[in-house]
Amino acid sequence: MPSAVSSSRGSSAALRLGRFAVMGTVAVLILIAGVRASWGTAHYVMLTKGREQGAVTVESCGEQTCTGAYTPVSPGSQPRAEVVLENNAAVAKGRTYTVVMKPSGTEAVRSGPAGILYAWVPLGGALMLASVVVAGGLLRTRPAWVMGLSGVALVTAAFLVV
Repeated sequence: MPSAVSSSRGSSAALRLGRFAVMGTVAVLILIAGVRASWGTAHYVMLTKGREQGAVTVESCGEQTCTGAYTPVSPGSQPRAEVVLENNAAVAKGRTYTVVMKPSGTEAVRSGPAGILYAWVPLGGALMLASVVVAGGLLRTRPAWVMGLSGVALVTAAFLVV
């Protein structure tokens, strides 16, 4: 007949295992969401082979987007009178930005180091959020510090470069 002590040890181990599984799943889901949110833009910027590359001189900006003339740099790319660029804090009217065109032909994404870092900002946020889950739910402080500081470094680098 099992004693109360061995029964309590078994349930305690089961609870620890359950917490580890749930918190591990939450942390992984947060990171997957960060990668997925980043990859939507990052693949245009990082995998530029065969894509149209050029520069956009911003002529006007609305709340969500800026527009301007596209000047091609890559062979086979055609100039366009107006392309759309996402309006963020780093886009200013009258400035010229290097871009990669999306396959639709009217949308452009910033390229170069600034574009790459800006595209991965959602992953930086996910790393910071997941670090809290790893530290609090999994009780793994060293990996949590590495994840959190990596996220802070990514977001800070993007802020400084953009």
